[in-house]
Amino acid sequence: MPEVTVTIGGRSFDVACQEGEQIYLRAAAGMLDDEAQVISDQIGRMPEARMLLMAGLMLADKTAAVEDRIREVEAQLAECTAELDALKSAPPPEPDRIEVPVIPASVTETLAELAARAESLAAAIEEKSAG
Repeated sequence: MPEVTVTIGGRSFDVACQEGEQIYLRAAAGMLDDEAQVISDQIGRMPEARMLLMAGLMLADKTAAVEDRIREVEAQLAECTAELDALKSAPPPEPDRIEVPVIPASVTETLAELAARAESLAAAIEEKSAG
């Protein structure tokens, strides 16, 4: 079982851990040391047990706040998931009805007559101007 030396609050400790957990142990010790440093900066030197207790309590407080936030986010996620499931299972919306105006046949016929007259007038004007 490997043994790792960690420094917390300016004091060294030898700690045993499982093989492969050395990185995690050093990271956890670093977090504890950060809290111990804050305490040391605010209060000064104190007995080892008290410093470790206070640093541990500060980390526990931060952990509790993170766990509360995780619960809030999980609740929001559950709401969003339920809403998404409801939307997925809902019937598709009715398609939009688009009405295209239809030109009555009488208007089409009238326009065709007007076009024929215009062409006839144009042809007549061409004949007069050519002659």
